Amino acid sequence: MLVSFPRLVGRTQGFGLGRPRRFTIGPDGKRVLFLRSLGGEDPVLRLWSLELDGERELLLADPVAPAGQAPSARERARRERARDRSAGISDYSADRAVRRVAFTADQKLFVVDVETGAVTALPARAPVEDATISPDGTAVAYVHEGELRLVGTDGAGDHSVATPEKAEVTYGLAEHVAGESMERTRGFWWAPDSGRLAVARVDNEPVEVWYLSDPSHPREPPTAHRYPRAGTDNAVVTLHVYDTSGGRTDVTAEYEYLVDVVWDEHGLLAVTQNRPQTVMRVLEVDPATGATSTIAEEQDDAWTQIVPGVPRRTAAGELVWTSDRDDTRHLTVAGEPVTPPGLQVAELLSVDGDTLLFAATEEPTEQHLWTWSRAGGLDQITAGKGVHTGCRSGGSTVIRSYRLDGEDTRFGPRTITDLAASSPVVPKVSLLRCGKRELRTAVLFPAVWQRGERLPVLMDPYGGTAMQRAVAHRGSFYVSQWFADQGFAVIVADGRGTPGRGPRWEKEAHGDNSGKLVEDQVDALHTVAALYPELDLGRVGIRGWSAGGTLAALAVLRRPDVFHAAVAGAPVTDEFLYDTHWQERYLGDPRVDPGPYTSASVLTDAAKLERPLMLIHGLADDNVYPVHTMRFSAALLAAGKPHTVLPLPGAGHMASGADLLTPQLRFLQEALRR
Repeated sequence: MLVSFPRLVGRTQGFGLGRPRRFTIGPDGKRVLFLRSLGGEDPVLRLWSLELDGERELLLADPVAPAGQAPSARERARRERARDRSAGISDYSADRAVRRVAFTADQKLFVVDVETGAVTALPARAPVEDATISPDGTAVAYVHEGELRLVGTDGAGDHSVATPEKAEVTYGLAEHVAGESMERTRGFWWAPDSGRLAVARVDNEPVEVWYLSDPSHPREPPTAHRYPRAGTDNAVVTLHVYDTSGGRTDVTAEYEYLVDVVWDEHGLLAVTQNRPQTVMRVLEVDPATGATSTIAEEQDDAWTQIVPGVPRRTAAGELVWTSDRDDTRHLTVAGEPVTPPGLQVAELLSVDGDTLLFAATEEPTEQHLWTWSRAGGLDQITAGKGVHTGCRSGGSTVIRSYRLDGEDTRFGPRTITDLAASSPVVPKVSLLRCGKRELRTAVLFPAVWQRGERLPVLMDPYGGTAMQRAVAHRGSFYVSQWFADQGFAVIVADGRGTPGRGPRWEKEAHGDNSGKLVEDQVDALHTVAALYPELDLGRVGIRGWSAGGTLAALAVLRRPDVFHAAVAGAPVTDEFLYDTHWQERYLGDPRVDPGPYTSASVLTDAAKLERPLMLIHGLADDNVYPVHTMRFSAALLAAGKPHTVLPLPGAGHMASGADLLTPQLRFLQEALRR
């Protein structure tokens, strides 16, 4: 039986199942480990190995699809933060030699011997919430119900390292804002000698308690969450050094946010930010005393940007960091820029001895891989339009390439098998520069469209600071092309504040930028319409999710002369109700000045609604809580403004599985019908 495209999107998780991911290269560069399921509709991730001189990929660990206990509340939250909808092996870590690997599956702990393929279940206390093997491969540290524990890879000696003193304390876990806003998902870090760990203690007691309930299961009690909305208290996060028997040294430093921790052969580093995020420091920590000293610092009147992968140190001990100078985010080594003006560093991917592998952009629609070393200088190692990422060790590199004509993963000369399902919808994308700001914009038309045929328009933006959408990456446009094939001209425009165009462009998001967001969508629309007079500017819809949902609501409320219908999925409607680290970065502390929050919130514009509006929200969303849509709907009703609400019982922020595209299509077709 043929499956509709909207249902296929859900079943294949956006055509991502079956693709290799989470690569680890051995120190000699001859072997790579990775996760992959068995096919395009199989969500169970398995652990694989590929040798450069081997004949085939080897299946190392094949967990049975979880059918036991339901995931713990913390495990569900961790997966939500990581946007992980898979099953099977949720994560893994390898020892320094990449000979032993620890992984979790069904919230239980296992170790696999890479040489023999033998898998051993360890007698760890379940549910296991996070686990990392020691560098020497003799032990695994893991978290169980907020307690950091240790067990030998031989199964012996399971014991507590750090035990919570009260219910709201955890050891070894990342707090909400770290996982959601800082890209820090870990809460403990091994010392290179495997004898000690740096451990984050999180006290959530100061954080407000919010509740989520599922109205489709009225007998189930609400679930409590600690959620730090803007202007309220954060969790208290402190760093400590533990030896494996539980001896503790407290790290002495003043900060609001613990951004990251790095422990390498040169010592222990901690990265911190102040509450306004205007100062970020790299602290060198003495593990014996807990004393700290600042070895690098960035300051900015707007905010300091967290760049994934830094800080790190080269084999020679030189600090690798980033610095925003003029309008370029440079990679720095020992305090000096090693990248030229105009090359925007996005992420440090690997440090292989004294060679750095990093991702950077010159043209915002593309991301390429570069290497730098003192001996070899700067070298771009990927070519062709696309978005490239990867990792490197032992002189070998895995390159994962996404292009408009396809994608592949290469390990040296080898291609790693991709088992993803093929999309029946093939995007045909034109990338343009629109308006005086040269907004990077993608335009898609129906596959069978001919010039001269009038088309309604669908704007399909994200528009937030977390990601770009108008990029040379085919997977970004499957859904957009499907809407185009239903009879729309679809426009995807990245406005001010989106990544990839340098610090000055990003800092356009500082303060209330809601007006800029809408203005940029209007500019992109009018530029494309000037190129294609077939676009019917009397029938313009806009749809989006999360930040894109907020933008869709703003557009239809504030520019009803341009936008005639909107679908807003999981929108932030009350800016006061989003988390501290994210919101205060752009809008400041509402306890000091609530004005930017009030003016940016769509609640204040509810009475202006003139056009059809659909709101969609998962009722188990613990990122953008459903209170946003509920309050907005209440404000619209109070103002006498009819609208449509589609609630999704049991769904989180990245609602998946159900067909959410067809209801949007039918709504837009009806709203824009003449």
